[in-house]
Amino acid sequence: MTRELPKQGNEVEACMMVVGTVKWFDTTRGFGFIVSDCDVSGDVLLHVSVLRGHGHTSLPEGTRVEALVARRGRGLQVREVLTIDLSRAVKEVPPSPRKDRIDRLSMIDRAGPVEPATVKWFNRLHGYGFLIRDRDDADIFVHIETLRRAGLLSVEPGQSLAVRTVDSGKGAMAVVVAPSARTIQ
Repeated sequence: MTRELPKQGNEVEACMMVVGTVKWFDTTRGFGFIVSDCDVSGDVLLHVSVLRGHGHTSLPEGTRVEALVARRGRGLQVREVLTIDLSRAVKEVPPSPRKDRIDRLSMIDRAGPVEPATVKWFNRLHGYGFLIRDRDDADIFVHIETLRRAGLLSVEPGQSLAVRTVDSGKGAMAVVVAPSARTIQ
């Protein structure tokens, strides 16, 4: 089956229907690949943007997908997902809790008073970064989950924050953060 889908402007793009299985999908990078049931040249790129209309931000390995696919400069790419069948998908096993993992929520009761700090650097891909304590320029570790609990989707170097910290055994760690204009408990 071939169908034409609109591109930017007045151009149209010829697409073919492909049925296949998700080979893998990297949620962090926002893409994965489908192996087609029929002989098409290579794997088919599956980007997160075509999944959102179906309420997904990733698909587990083994998911059956029916999609409209277009040839692009680097190969085939899904343009539109028609159906998703999770019945043959590999059930993801939740990771077992690491014994050395720190439970930041349990540390809030031990946290010190609110104090000002400045973002030194933060890497969203790795999910952590460091702040600088204003009173003594000491580093403070901050995890992405701590920022998310505060409703902060991103922070930038030089940004001022209000923090409560604890000694994690490896140094100071932020367990509560907020924009410095707001007070925290």
